[in-house]
Amino acid sequence: MLRRALLTAFLAATVYHPALAATRALVIGVDAYPHEVSLEGAVKDARDVATALQGAGVREIVTFYDAQARKDDIRAAWTGLVAASATGDTIILTYAGHGSQMPELVAGDEEDGLDEFLQLPGFDRARAQETEQEIIVDNELNAWFSEAEAKGVRVLFVSDSCHSGGMSRSVTGKTRLASAVTVKLAPPSQEASSGAAIREVNFREVTVLAASLESQPSPEVIIEGEPRGALSWSFARAVEGAADRNGDGRISRIELEDYVFANVKHQSEALQVPNFMPQLARSAEEVLLPIGPDGAAMTEEQAGKTAAELGWQNRLALDVGGADVSLQHVGGTGVPYRWDAASGVFFTPNGDVAGENVDPDTLQGVVDKFVLLDFLKVLASRNPGEVSLAPSKDIYAKGDRIAFEAPASRYRNTVVFNLANTGEVQLLDVQQEGTESHVFKLTDLEVVEPFGADHLVVISTNEPIDAIAALLAQNKVDAESLLQLLLSRLDGKEAAVAIQPLYTRERV
Repeated sequence: MLRRALLTAFLAATVYHPALAATRALVIGVDAYPHEVSLEGAVKDARDVATALQGAGVREIVTFYDAQARKDDIRAAWTGLVAASATGDTIILTYAGHGSQMPELVAGDEEDGLDEFLQLPGFDRARAQETEQEIIVDNELNAWFSEAEAKGVRVLFVSDSCHSGGMSRSVTGKTRLASAVTVKLAPPSQEASSGAAIREVNFREVTVLAASLESQPSPEVIIEGEPRGALSWSFARAVEGAADRNGDGRISRIELEDYVFANVKHQSEALQVPNFMPQLARSAEEVLLPIGPDGAAMTEEQAGKTAAELGWQNRLALDVGGADVSLQHVGGTGVPYRWDAASGVFFTPNGDVAGENVDPDTLQGVVDKFVLLDFLKVLASRNPGEVSLAPSKDIYAKGDRIAFEAPASRYRNTVVFNLANTGEVQLLDVQQEGTESHVFKLTDLEVVEPFGADHLVVISTNEPIDAIAALLAQNKVDAESLLQLLLSRLDGKEAAVAIQPLYTRERV
């Protein structure tokens, strides 16, 4: 929980010609690793991305799932896509599966002495020398990308995998990180050698979107009740049109960045920060996904949908251990939340501690909090807002001081509140029509008991918020009351939602 200590209220973009430019895609997803811990959501991620791309007008999509993902076949598919492409076209390469590291193939090539690679099902680290042809090394990818760039073809590489790092929160899901290879492999192929000479910063038409920074893992998290990769899920929703803010049938680098950064944070509960290369857009107009009019039509189609039409269940999957309690809004499908009566600990489907000292009398409030949070995440997936928390950590300890900030909104009305781990809703700020929109700052938050998961929320809209503000101004507002009011006022309406998860614990 929180104590509020202080409140102070390409060198130039290529022009896109829909009649001339084409987009092609190569989509890879691997769950089944015969020689490695298998994953659960990577193939689902890949199929989701392929479906979204097809719906957005991409007609040529080559897919490889599980055992189909053999290096020679993938390489041949890439060669075919490059050969079919012309200047101004785009190739999208997406990968969901294990990533790993090994000693650099070319001496002096890597600052840390390690090459990163995508691990295909046929690779066995116990027989690394014999199966090394079933990995795709970063140097080889550079060589592949340079082939496209030489023709003036744009490349967007979306990698939902990881190769290093660790996390401080207890997450039960699998990470897309395979053990590092420690043996020095044979001299590299000519392609790997040539790729080592290519510096990623020199690419003019290539953009890489990775699931996380090199210092972080990429966990599989529970989204809509299923293990998924937060980056793949967010990218698929972006391609469906949610990232196309101006509805022009094109997703710019800035639009994709804004959408993906926000939704990866929402869906991973702030466990991941995606990583773009280059870090800054080459220009304000740089287009990454020329998805055409089909994508724009999908944006309009989804704009007026209710949360229920977008998959929200209005109930929670919950396992109760050690007590017989009667609860409302439970019985949802998918990987469940858990409450242990003996310890009073309430766990998220990812394995995080969301609340401590939760007894049968307070359990309903915590359930209602997460039902409301699921509703807010659906709204955010359609139109994410912006918030920031500093310093950025997986988990905060008792006594930590934190600064929270939300920028001024382009909407007329904004409300800021905290969903405490107890289920209580705490009003922080209201900006209504007729008042000046301003940056909202909490410059000195202190982490205090009870510990668990708080969620700072910012809702911005042009819809009237008088009733919402009036409810939140009351003492001890519960999540169920706020949910019912939001359903009647904002469901199916335009509203930007930003959610900042904040996990806390006792200092150890």
